[in-house]
Amino acid sequence: MTARVVVIGDALIDEIRDEAGTREFVGGAGLNVAVGLSRLGVPASLIAMVGDDEAGEQIRAFLTEHGVELLASPAEHGSSRAVSTRSPGGEPEYVFNDAAQNRRVRYGEAERAAIAAAPMVVVSCFPFDDAEQTRLLVDATASPSTPLAIDPNPRSGMLHDRAAFVRGFERAASGALLVKVGEDDAQLLYGGPLEDLRAKLTGLGVGAVLATYGAGGAAIDAAGTSVSRGISDLPGRIVDTMGGGDAVLATTVALVRDRLPVDAGEWDAVLARAMDVAAATCRHEGALLRTPEVV
Repeated sequence: MTARVVVIGDALIDEIRDEAGTREFVGGAGLNVAVGLSRLGVPASLIAMVGDDEAGEQIRAFLTEHGVELLASPAEHGSSRAVSTRSPGGEPEYVFNDAAQNRRVRYGEAERAAIAAAPMVVVSCFPFDDAEQTRLLVDATASPSTPLAIDPNPRSGMLHDRAAFVRGFERAASGALLVKVGEDDAQLLYGGPLEDLRAKLTGLGVGAVLATYGAGGAAIDAAGTSVSRGISDLPGRIVDTMGGGDAVLATTVALVRDRLPVDAGEWDAVLARAMDVAAATCRHEGALLRTPEVV
């Protein structure tokens, strides 16, 4: 059996409210990446906090439907929920429940065995401002034989201590194989441009820095080379950008989990595919990864 990529992060219910009414989707950045990998043909496991409640049942059923193994951590406050209120032409505003704001991950025997066997471990939307959670993460992923990919994916509604988050993120990211960051991350965490954060991460020994600029496309810095791509022009209109970044990360991980590209040409091919998948994903409501072949 092919070893599963392990994703450590969040799983929740996205409740979207706008002029069309209220809809619910199973989501969370970590879950989106794990499901995205599975839809790209890469076996995946998700380590996340999921409650024994109705929302938890929805999350479990969704993961089963998409072939993702769940290693669930106990949820004292139940399952996480994010309420997104969207006004026409405006950025969505998110409110997270107590479970999302106090998410925790446990590393038992099953979790550690999955991590040890994984060709890559991906961390997304992790509570890096929780020093104990960061320590446990670093300890559980300390093996040099397990490549690590990280997307800090901070959310202002779940950020308790910005300085502590930066310390935890940099501790975990130091020497990681791949780190994805976006313009919003750079502003929220460092109060500066993404270009400065790209340089900082390279200085921390990150093997490849994947930088996303929303409508401005994306770039990769690796082994002294940089490549960039604009957003892909696919048929149809952009409906929802919520899952775009997760689609970029899932696609990149799927393509580099065995080895990092060795030159700019290979990296350009990776980034081109990632941008195509993100563009297809953004042409549907919700964050479920789509490919341009089956939009």
